[in-house]
Amino acid sequence: MTTRFSLSDLEAIVAERAKASPETSWTAKLVEKGQARAAKKLGEEAVEAVIAAVSGDRRELVSESADLLYHLLVVLKIADVPLQEVLEELEGRTVRSGLEEKASRKT
Repeated sequence: MTTRFSLSDLEAIVAERAKASPETSWTAKLVEKGQARAAKKLGEEAVEAVIAAVSGDRRELVSESADLLYHLLVVLKIADVPLQEVLEELEGRTVRSGLEEKASRKT
């Protein structure tokens, strides 16, 4: 199955749902509770993705990865950091090997 759904699509959905009532939208509820709560949820989802990866449960890894990406986009939304800015950072890191790039951040 091929999908045309992208992280940019998800970013737009998060932005739209952030404007909804917290009584009807999980996204709006997270935004209302603030960055600390959203970041905590992001951390929980990261741990769950790690556990799924280590356990070798492919289906659970896919599910937890989706949760992780969603919660990351909520955290970015609250911080007013557009996904495009993150993508540009990633693109800039690809001009050299990952080992070279990582070593350059230590200075």
